[in-house]
Amino acid sequence: MSTAPSPRRSEPARIIIVMGVASSGKSAVGAALGRRLHAPFLDGDGYHPPANKEKMRAGIPLNDDDRWPWLETLAKALAEAAGQKGVAVGACSALKRAYRDYLTEKAGEPILFVFLDGDIEVIRKRIEARQHEFMNPKLLDSQFATLERPAADENVLSVDVADPVETIATKVVKELTHLKVFKRGQ
Repeated sequence: MSTAPSPRRSEPARIIIVMGVASSGKSAVGAALGRRLHAPFLDGDGYHPPANKEKMRAGIPLNDDDRWPWLETLAKALAEAAGQKGVAVGACSALKRAYRDYLTEKAGEPILFVFLDGDIEVIRKRIEARQHEFMNPKLLDSQFATLERPAADENVLSVDVADPVETIATKVVKELTHLKVFKRGQ
């Protein structure tokens, strides 16, 4: 896999969502982007209702009915944060194109998705080495089975997860030249 960001459609977005399977580094990269952009960072895990968390703790994959309300809540929170600060960063698996489209629809504005792309074995080592509040490592295979890799016509930047978090964040920020046109609050 290349460590260079993939070319993307040049659709300016005030909302950036770091996406990928569990343990790809969404929260760490999202937080690093938020710091670099002086933007609020909203971790999608914090927007799951208790029932979703319990299912995942038990090793039961979420279904679409579990995800739609969660995605809508996160999208609206990101849009509100971007409205207040001029830009907002989120972390969300957004594994299916339908989820990415739904997030964009519910946010009411374009979203740039940063896809953390990685080999299943690299990510399996990461998920087995960490403790997560509710993400059961048994769910990794279902995450990869659900994943619909972003298509060329989506507003997406793909980066390899093999690089350190700060290296990924640096590469992504360099691609966000459109944000210079937005007036961001500190």
